[in-house]
Amino acid sequence: MSLFISNAHAQAAGGPADSGFGMLIMLGVFGLIFYFMLYRPQAKRVKEHKNLIASISKGDEVLTQGGMVGKVSKVNEDKDFIEIALNDNTNIVIQKGAVSAVLPKGTMKSI
Repeated sequence: MSLFISNAHAQAAGGPADSGFGMLIMLGVFGLIFYFMLYRPQAKRVKEHKNLIASISKGDEVLTQGGMVGKVSKVNEDKDFIEIALNDNTNIVIQKGAVSAVLPKGTMKSI
């Protein structure tokens, strides 16, 4: 009768259950992957950005996160704000954290 359908047979009894040691190893592997692929690179970028912000001084040409390029005309160390001259007539005040890069000297003239 079972020309196309094979008979089902019961599987033999399985081995003893894991004690959880394999699960702990997998959890440790995932922890290492998380550390090396997510946490460590992000912490490195944050550290570089803090060093960049701390090194901003008067006369530096900077690029803001909004895409504006200007020359630092005043640094307020107390309140973490800087004043940027976009051109001869326009000055803006921004937080230091809004600076995404310090550009090489002469960049504004070449734009």
